[in-house]
Amino acid sequence: MRQPFYEWNYRLSLSLSLCCLFGGLNGMFETRNSRPNIVLFMADDLGVGDVGCYGNHTASTPNIDRLAREGVRLTQHLAAASVCTPSRAAFLTGRYPIRSGLASPSNLNRALPWLGGSGGLPANETTFAELLQHRGYRTGLIGKWHQGLSCASRDDHCHHPLNHGFDYFYGPPSGLLSDCRASETPELHGRLRVQLWVATAGIGLVPLLLLVPKLAGWLAVPWTVIVAVTLLALLVFASWYSSYGFTRRWNCVLMRNHDILQQPMREDRVSMLMLREALGFIDRYKRGPFVLFFSFLHVHTPLITQEKFVGHSKYGRYGDNVEEMDWMVGKILDALDQERLTNHTLLYFTSDNGGRLEAQAGGAQLGGWNGVYKGGRGMAGWEGGIRVPGIFRWPTALEAGQVIDEPTSLMDIYPTLSYVAGGILPQDRVIDGRNVMPLLEGRVHHSEHEFLFHYCGLSLHAVRWHQKDCATVWKVHYVTPKFSPEGSGACYGSEMCSCTTEVTYHDPPLLFDISRDPSESQPLRPDNEALFHSVVQKIEAAVQDHRKTLTPAPLQLSMFNSVWKPWLQPCCGTFPFCGCDKEGDIPPNT
Repeated sequence: MRQPFYEWNYRLSLSLSLCCLFGGLNGMFETRNSRPNIVLFMADDLGVGDVGCYGNHTASTPNIDRLAREGVRLTQHLAAASVCTPSRAAFLTGRYPIRSGLASPSNLNRALPWLGGSGGLPANETTFAELLQHRGYRTGLIGKWHQGLSCASRDDHCHHPLNHGFDYFYGPPSGLLSDCRASETPELHGRLRVQLWVATAGIGLVPLLLLVPKLAGWLAVPWTVIVAVTLLALLVFASWYSSYGFTRRWNCVLMRNHDILQQPMREDRVSMLMLREALGFIDRYKRGPFVLFFSFLHVHTPLITQEKFVGHSKYGRYGDNVEEMDWMVGKILDALDQERLTNHTLLYFTSDNGGRLEAQAGGAQLGGWNGVYKGGRGMAGWEGGIRVPGIFRWPTALEAGQVIDEPTSLMDIYPTLSYVAGGILPQDRVIDGRNVMPLLEGRVHHSEHEFLFHYCGLSLHAVRWHQKDCATVWKVHYVTPKFSPEGSGACYGSEMCSCTTEVTYHDPPLLFDISRDPSESQPLRPDNEALFHSVVQKIEAAVQDHRKTLTPAPLQLSMFNSVWKPWLQPCCGTFPFCGCDKEGDIPPNT
């Protein structure tokens, strides 16, 4: 039956009034067709226990804590690897790093060691930046990249951020190392360097040992032999010193897009330059939509901190560096507030892996704190190496103050950003991440992850099983590192725990109930856990199914791809006389 005109007109007027009312509440409600701006913060080697909202009381982090207070905090947020290069590859692609070839076959190069190497994120991998770019986003990366640079020639930049969906890049393409500060102890392959010095010295002594008896007339040693051995010693020395002797110049480079601005970079100023660039990016693209990936150099050694933060925390140099990072987060939050972008911006804060326990100098701890969790950076199975902060804030979509204790992954960012931007995931590959927006919004209460696989290089060290029908989270360890000293909880006798040597293989595997024993201190056995065998069998079946989905990929971290190649070395000037400073001083109001 037709409705009377006055009734129809009344309903139309009411609808329009409601639309005007709710539409005028300064963006208090979002529709799924509304594409938010996106700001992603990623710290470098930050422990899950290093910020206040995760239980730290020695460093003040009011801005990161504010994000947690105004958003959603994840307590079981997991990196896909315990070192930076593979973890960041998984974050960018939503896939386990073994699928893209960024899982290391050796213990030496578990992350890309040289800007002049040929390994990196393959061109056939699709990053979330590419997905968002296709949805009309302006995409920017400020800070650490560490996914490679060139493949075959110095300027082909096949692995460069601009070849992986970013419209703008500013930062050090490798990251920050202690080698970037001349006064610090070298960090890159420190033990190998000592061995090379010893070997070179040994070879160099041979000509002297031959020369003495010849000059004394005791032994007739041909000069040709002495000269040949001397040249061999010089050749051995040059073969490794040409790279390791100039690490600061080769690896510590600041770039804008494809151009080198500083070589070597001024490590004491680079973080403030990055902040300046981030604020400029927001100002340029504030009409949106934009995605800003701010990839901190904090809190990696050598812990370069502005004077005003030195001595500010109760946790020494490391805590000071954490507080400076938090201040930088606050400056970006202030910019969003000033531009009235806060309600229309999805923010995310995390770390690429757990805190580095082995970072020490003069008895002081220079690495992070991983809370109650065992292990740290480099240990792919233990929680301390892979459990990281995870905070989301989107005022118009997410209820403030939520805490979610469900297994989630850095790989989840990929499908989640695709969803909020209205994109379509690639259908020609396995995506291991899951869209967590339904979980964050409270529409579902359980993570979609049933199994998560924890690799150390190419070796599968541990597997997590989140039972669908209950809150129990089981975890098995097939391989664990041998701590040195024994029982210390870390590998203080080396730079990082090994994946394949100095490890213990467990058969049957170690089993823990992470939901009841997050510190992994009470391994379960058949005599104290009735479900031991059924749980292990269930997980082993999942491992077999997972391995069926893996396809061979070129090893980006192979010895050949990892070794320094002079013809690939980025150079500002004429190689090998590389050096420049084209970046002006920071404006005083930054």
